[in-house]
Amino acid sequence: MEKQTILVYLETAEDQVIKVSLEALNAARQLAAKTGKNVTAVLIGSAAAAGAAAAYGADEVVHVAADSYQADRYTEILTALYQRAEASALLLGSGRDGKELAARVAARVGAGCVTDAMALAEDGSWVRSVYGGSLQESVDAGVGAVVTVRSGTFGKPEETAGRTVPVTEETVENSELKAVIKEAVQELSESVNLEDAEVIVAGGRGMGSAENFQLVRDLAELLGGVVGASRPAIEDGWVPRNHQVGQSGKIVAPKLYIACGISGAMQHVSGMSGSGYIVAINKDEDAPIFDVADVGIVGNVMDILPLMIEEIKARKS
Repeated sequence: MEKQTILVYLETAEDQVIKVSLEALNAARQLAAKTGKNVTAVLIGSAAAAGAAAAYGADEVVHVAADSYQADRYTEILTALYQRAEASALLLGSGRDGKELAARVAARVGAGCVTDAMALAEDGSWVRSVYGGSLQESVDAGVGAVVTVRSGTFGKPEETAGRTVPVTEETVENSELKAVIKEAVQELSESVNLEDAEVIVAGGRGMGSAENFQLVRDLAELLGGVVGASRPAIEDGWVPRNHQVGQSGKIVAPKLYIACGISGAMQHVSGMSGSGYIVAINKDEDAPIFDVADVGIVGNVMDILPLMIEEIKARKS
């Protein structure tokens, strides 16, 4: 029998669907338009986000009650739902949990797994970047593929307020967990949410020192944005590691990205090239960051940032 259902796991935080999961839902809608399949949103834990799943385009919602995130337990649930639905695909956001679950579920059900998908090709294959973003490849993982969607690539689906869809309660038998998360210890700095930020001001080695990096924070605060950083700034201890943007940090796609003293190494660019508008400030006119910038300012960042801050303050007043 032909497989009819595309499953989408919607990860939530404080009963709200996180941005990258909404992008996975949008990717599922695109796949459904090509294949004529239904899109089933999966909620694990709280069912409070069922309304949002309907508003953003799911054809139905399946809810499974569960405690806080445990990789083994959530893997069991998604595996069971995948098998019951004989799913034509399972999509997840490329967050920490999504990547972990995708690999586990794909192994359990014997499906192909595509990570960090950036687009859906006309032939139904998934496009992703390789070699630090320098190349792209198309991957056809076959029917039933498990796919994680890269943040900032598919965008949020259109919302239809008041839309309703059927919500089904499912149960999945518990088995003994091999590993259990007893406590999650979170630093205060971990409250930063780079993936959902609309404005990011990021600093790199060109800022020169931790004291100078304060200008990046000042500009971000003034614009109502979030502070980002390149790997060298993180390694020098100027800002906590969870502010890192790039291949080994966060993949972001804000409406505005301001790169201050960042040269533009491929590892960093691959994490922010999907931004809506990019402003780059660097004293080296040949810096690679200018290749992806919409506006490039050649000059000493320590001279330019104070001027920008004063001008924005004057305009806001």
